[in-house]
Amino acid sequence: MRYLLLIYAEEPTEAPPPDVAAAELQGYNAFTEDIRRRGLFIAGEALHPTSTATTVQIKDGVLITTDGPFAETKEALGGFYLVEARDLDEAIELAGRIPAAKHGSIEVRPIWEFGEAPMGSAEAAGVAG
Repeated sequence: MRYLLLIYAEEPTEAPPPDVAAAELQGYNAFTEDIRRRGLFIAGEALHPTSTATTVQIKDGVLITTDGPFAETKEALGGFYLVEARDLDEAIELAGRIPAAKHGSIEVRPIWEFGEAPMGSAEAAGVAG
């Protein structure tokens, strides 16, 4: 089953020291290489800061754009991995290995494959029905 691992962390107000940035990048590179080697990697990307975001809505048939993200929160979506995992437990294990899990949070979301029945709350939680 495919899972989206959404990486949330507080956006820095200044650049981290070079050694801290290098260690974080090394952690991401090692994680990405491991899941590629294991055939679990489908896609992954880092995102520019929320200050570059544009939110788009249609209200009364009119396209409206707003600078910035839709929701203002302490933690911002900074990137994602799309992975193939055998089940929710494996997806959670992978999420726990993403470097940002140490200082932010990783949201694990199953991909809804078109043609399958919508998941109920028990199925979404990974509980057999």
